[in-house]
Amino acid sequence: IFSVPETAGGGVHIEPHYRQFLGLTRQQVIHGELLSGFMWFWILWHFWHNPDAVLGHFPYPDASKWTDEELGIPPDDEE
Repeated sequence: IFSVPETAGGGVHIEPHYRQFLGLTRQQVIHGELLSGFMWFWILWHFWHNPDAVLGHFPYPDASKWTDEELGIPPDDEE
């Protein structure tokens, strides 16, 4: 169906795969798995050893010490 055109350099283009998966080799799959595994190791390692980078550098506020006014709760006698 498709003819393979030659390029200006004399080589050929890769045949197009319209709506088809590209054929991955076993080596490409293994490299992808290793790279994604290392990525998640890097993210989780640094999250475990430096959580302040994600959660912030300040102590988390204790919401039980906030007043009703700070929380926006109207007084009981107000109608």
